[in-house]
Amino acid sequence: VVLDYGSQFSMLITRRIREAGVYSELVPWNTPPGKLSHLRIKGFILSGGPASVYDEGAPTLPPYVIGSGIPILGICYGMQLIAQALGGRVAPASKREYGHAVITLSEPAHALLHDLPANMPVWMSHSDRIVEMPPGFRSVAHSEDSPIAAMANDVGHLGIQFHPEVVHTPQGDKLLRNFLFEVAGCAGDWAASSFIDESIKTTEE
Repeated sequence: VVLDYGSQFSMLITRRIREAGVYSELVPWNTPPGKLSHLRIKGFILSGGPASVYDEGAPTLPPYVIGSGIPILGICYGMQLIAQALGGRVAPASKREYGHAVITLSEPAHALLHDLPANMPVWMSHSDRIVEMPPGFRSVAHSEDSPIAAMANDVGHLGIQFHPEVVHTPQGDKLLRNFLFEVAGCAGDWAASSFIDESIKTTEE
């Protein structure tokens, strides 16, 4: 399940998952858990978004997501939500990262980062950053301007500051597949090629 926090790429995340052979649905971030009871959820992905997690009235992380015990991947705003919800601290970055960047993997053996290059080109788009990780988390990748470009704990809560769903992150599909298959344990047997959902058609700029 992809929770939509308003990113222009939310539908693209869902499409990438389906292209990997895993069924996925995109739902608003505040969807009540009862609306998802018909699904056998193996993982949650939290999209990016234009808000700042510390702003009054900003979209939040539903408690049932953390409480589910299911693996979670937060992308950009989604990563910052995980940090805030679990006791970390998010603040404005001294320098906004927008566009191409290179991250360096500090824990390349992690399941999310399996078989990815040690220095990996990615697409960044954020003006906030995590200045204090929650208890139990560690940085597993960094960039020149982001000491915490990716973080993880030992119970399947993961966050990345960049956007793997766009073509500007060349190995982004591989990272998403790592989350699906190596972390969340998805089967990958859904016949994506036989079905194109008009609701997730999108283009990349």
